[in-house]
Amino acid sequence: MKTIIIFFLFILKSIQAEPLPIVLWHGMGDTCCYSFSLGAFKAFLEDQIPGVYVNSLMIGDSIIEDMENGFFLYPNKQVDYVCDKLSKDQHLHQGFNAIGFSQGSQFFRAVIQRCGDKIPAVKNFISLGGQHQGVYGLPHCGALQHQTCDYIRKLLNYGAYYSWLQKSFVQATYWHDPLNEEEYKKYSEFLSDINNEATINQKYIDNLNRIEHFVMVKFDNDTIVQPKETEWFGFYAPGQAKKLITLQESDLYLNDRLGLQKMDNAGKLVFLSVPGDHLKFSEDWFLENILTPYLA
Repeated sequence: MKTIIIFFLFILKSIQAEPLPIVLWHGMGDTCCYSFSLGAFKAFLEDQIPGVYVNSLMIGDSIIEDMENGFFLYPNKQVDYVCDKLSKDQHLHQGFNAIGFSQGSQFFRAVIQRCGDKIPAVKNFISLGGQHQGVYGLPHCGALQHQTCDYIRKLLNYGAYYSWLQKSFVQATYWHDPLNEEEYKKYSEFLSDINNEATINQKYIDNLNRIEHFVMVKFDNDTIVQPKETEWFGFYAPGQAKKLITLQESDLYLNDRLGLQKMDNAGKLVFLSVPGDHLKFSEDWFLENILTPYLA
């Protein structure tokens, strides 16, 4: 009898000793693996959670291609690519926690909604500065501070909803023009779809509602994302670009087009803020507000 008890205690300890894996998706201008980008954050997580498996997603066949794809690879192709990679990752068979950085947040949400029933289960989804209602304006361009930013900005202001632009520039697919809501809903080939704004895809609702927590982090002094309220699913009221409304005041919430009202009532939506610029947070803040309650 004593031997059986010891055996089961050993098994229990083995199970408890293996932390849930973490998958990261970087933002525009960043990369999966360089030490000055998500490579350092991956090492930080591995140091803080001994034994954890961390997959920092590389979108493409090299780190350079990974960075370029953040600007030029059609997000719907990126989502399909990641769905396939996650379904084949043997380290994730027990499920995982997901962290999106900036535009990687809405892309990861698309993965959860579109193929969440075909990949290992996502337990907690952490969105760090994600643009869930899109952007209207491109004040800065992340790590790539040169003429490319100005070129993309001019193109988006000229005609973000032209099909060739939607397929050529990643940022066009989450450009949300509040002055032309109907045009946005009809011609946005990524964001209006994953937000169920043109039609209702019940699978998107069911898959998103499977996760335990959807944690949204807003950066209060964000100079890159415009408006910063999009990081909490807020945006401009339709028809103008001055008055901002919260998620709870939006049609998306009031008509529960994504099941977010249901998730909110169930305590699954978590709204956190940081008094800093885009993706600027301290290790101590992350440990206290994200790692300890949702990852460890």
